[in-house]
Amino acid sequence: MSLVPLLTPDQFSSVDQPALAQGVNTFGEVLNTWAGIGNSPGLFAKYLPFLGQLNGQGALEQRVKELVGVRVAVLNHCRYTASHRCTSALSKGVGVDELAAVANGKLEGFTEQERLALQLAEEMTVALPAVPVESNPTGVSTSVRDDVQRAFDAAELVELVMCISVWNALSRFHRVMDFELDMPEAPAPVADRL
Repeated sequence: MSLVPLLTPDQFSSVDQPALAQGVNTFGEVLNTWAGIGNSPGLFAKYLPFLGQLNGQGALEQRVKELVGVRVAVLNHCRYTASHRCTSALSKGVGVDELAAVANGKLEGFTEQERLALQLAEEMTVALPAVPVESNPTGVSTSVRDDVQRAFDAAELVELVMCISVWNALSRFHRVMDFELDMPEAPAPVADRL
């Protein structure tokens, strides 16, 4: 059961209504995460455009964004985020076998950029929270940091690090909020890793 009430469309604040209308126009329904966020008036009006900008066309290849989103969801053991990220990835041409490989941390079949992005996602999700700043100011290994800096330009790096960071925040938010799924369950090879 959700930690907070899930608002109906008419319960959203007036400031959130334009973003809500845009979201419903795109997805055909009010997603549970939106219905939860709506409890904080004005937050949804900022959230949806930001997320749309980050996940939409940008400097970073869309496929990379999809892969790291799935990896972060799996590492944070979040069914809701995995459901959303897998649905998105599948709709953009990522195969179930590739999602299974991402879920299992099997990176051999991916491009160099994809492998590096997935390695960075893992370090930012698992290692970074456990590394004191005195040990490593960035929390990411020097080798991975150097490799991603070599493989991606500045705009791509900003989008990559932001994408990983946002999916970490959202998967933790989704998991603690305990939202019911409103998209299909992640494919079995992914769901089995949650």
